[in-house]
Amino acid sequence: MFGVSTYCLQHQPLDLALETLASITGCVEVMDGGLHTLETAEPLESHSFRYFIHAPFRGVNVASLLEPIRRASVDVLLQAFAVAAEVGAEVVIHPGYYAWREEREESTKQFQKSLSELSAGADDLSVTFFVENMGGPDYFFLRSCDDLPLIDGLGLALDVGHANLNGCLGCFLDHPAAHFHLHDNDGMRDTHSPVGTGTIDFAAVMEAVHRNRVIPIVEVDTLEGVLSSIAALEAIDAGRR
Repeated sequence: MFGVSTYCLQHQPLDLALETLASITGCVEVMDGGLHTLETAEPLESHSFRYFIHAPFRGVNVASLLEPIRRASVDVLLQAFAVAAEVGAEVVIHPGYYAWREEREESTKQFQKSLSELSAGADDLSVTFFVENMGGPDYFFLRSCDDLPLIDGLGLALDVGHANLNGCLGCFLDHPAAHFHLHDNDGMRDTHSPVGTGTIDFAAVMEAVHRNRVIPIVEVDTLEGVLSSIAALEAIDAGRR
């Protein structure tokens, strides 16, 4: 099975997005933001999907040196955990970031403090969460395998597109991963393009997916791209047999 992120239908209300995806997959990752913001679990209860929740990340920084912002960011993620607990979902979070290179050491301490608080909250709710590797600007944590010790003991949500942007996909594929986001790009821009339209070797990706025994999430930016991606991935799997 391939799961699908609601990101491909982000401009539709969540109830319509879920109705559309019901004919495609039995596993959905809800992008908790915009029209798909989850204030309660109620919108999810009308379907029997296996759910994952991608916690909010706009304005969230669990590594902020400004303690009120760090604390508020943790609270936002704990609210996502509470919703997830109601539907038996696992949660993906983004790591934090720092504004200046000179602040990295102190920001690392803040990040570790937040992970400790989030782990305690997740244990209380019996929720599992994973930390996603980042692409983009170099002030984010977890852009390369060098940062993997920062989340030691926690599951990695391996975004293969992000790793491709940073030229370190091979290293990440060698590391155990608890969750996968699948989308393609040209190694330059985070386009969330359909599988097979960029530079990623998805045969190697699927080897890692099967080795880790997880349901991967197709996180492509259009529904048409999701459908073509699933077809491409099924063809790769067929070639493995």
